[in-house]
Amino acid sequence: MSEKDHRPLLLANALLTDPASRTQSRGGLLIAWGVIAEIGAAVTPASAGPDVEVVDCGGQVVAPGLIDMRAVTGEPGAEHRETLATASQAAAAGGVTTIVCTPETHPPIDDPAVVDFVLRRARDTAIVRIHAMAALTKGLKGQEMTEIGLLSEAGALAFTDGARSIMNARVLRRTMTYARDFDALVIHHTQDSDLAGEGVMNEGEFASRLGLPGIPVEAEAILLERDMRLVALTGARYHAATVTCRASLDILRRARAAGIAVTASTSINHVTLNENDVAGFRTFCKVSPPLRHEDDRIALVQAIKDGVVDAIVSDHNPQDVETKRQPFAESADGAIGLETMLAAGLRLVHDGSLDLVTLLRALSTRPAEILRLPGGRLEKGAPADIIVFDPDVPFVLDAARLKSRCRNSPFDGARLQGQVSRTIVGGSTVHQI
Repeated sequence: MSEKDHRPLLLANALLTDPASRTQSRGGLLIAWGVIAEIGAAVTPASAGPDVEVVDCGGQVVAPGLIDMRAVTGEPGAEHRETLATASQAAAAGGVTTIVCTPETHPPIDDPAVVDFVLRRARDTAIVRIHAMAALTKGLKGQEMTEIGLLSEAGALAFTDGARSIMNARVLRRTMTYARDFDALVIHHTQDSDLAGEGVMNEGEFASRLGLPGIPVEAEAILLERDMRLVALTGARYHAATVTCRASLDILRRARAAGIAVTASTSINHVTLNENDVAGFRTFCKVSPPLRHEDDRIALVQAIKDGVVDAIVSDHNPQDVETKRQPFAESADGAIGLETMLAAGLRLVHDGSLDLVTLLRALSTRPAEILRLPGGRLEKGAPADIIVFDPDVPFVLDAARLKSRCRNSPFDGARLQGQVSRTIVGGSTVHQI
């Protein structure tokens, strides 16, 4: 680290927004040696020493960096879609200071050597913090569980089969039991592949009008209900990867009322878009699980407000032209989202659905708590993973200007508000405009 990196940084004249304590106040924040040294109204340019770099934030929001619990990064094996370096650049531009990548690589992250490769590669090439999730089952095939203990020792932060659900309840029970013994977090995608069948969008009237096969919400609800029973049976730490419908929210409420300690997230796409956005057969809006009815979207937003849904993820999944510029039914699932997650989420703030603190809590504090990471808070001694942004700056998204290697954004051409002016990781500025 250079002397410049060691130089203290004071973010003055800021709207300090701490989702951990649910507070907002005017003041300043002093960063030194990679942590928050001082914070509050008394932190001003006048209080700074001669060696402190002072940045006048002009009343912009200063908040903890976002923590994205679910992103496909491609490397190793699919570098044409995304690398750890390009994913980190997109993340920094969008205010994401920590990425947790899924094991859907080639080879999958199901061996300690692959975990080690990803973490070393991230340290060498990425400008934000990157953690790896390891596979729950070998080869992501849902048949034989991985060596959870060895993978944990290698640095795996959590365990998931990505966008694949483990259909064999006996395999999942054994995996949960084994994970419990290592206090490992199980993150599971809940979609019954048999019930989903050949469906490509949400089942209902709109799918019928488009002539596309649908996926019923029951495909999600049935598997989530099964998982709740397995969690009660095993006592495992469990997180539902992407809940998308009212039926799933009812299941989560009942489970928690019964004393089952589970957490859940949804994707930024499912709280800001609905099934109508696939009109015109827009393949950039083809995701898994599919975009749901507007009533489900509204229910998800309310569930975030109520704390039933803990976190919002980008579900960043880069797909190249060959896999997306296809007839809707044949195109690959997935949308990029690291760079647009905050701006898209601010739609909910601007329309009055959520307040800013609640949104940031779902994007930073709760992911940090679930993953047992030290970020997600503005307090003395906390890691200096900080973002500065103006929530009101309007822009039209030009996907060609995004830093991700692929361009499959569902918000291409959309009018958004909210621009990150500075992203700080460990006290060092990694993005600035």
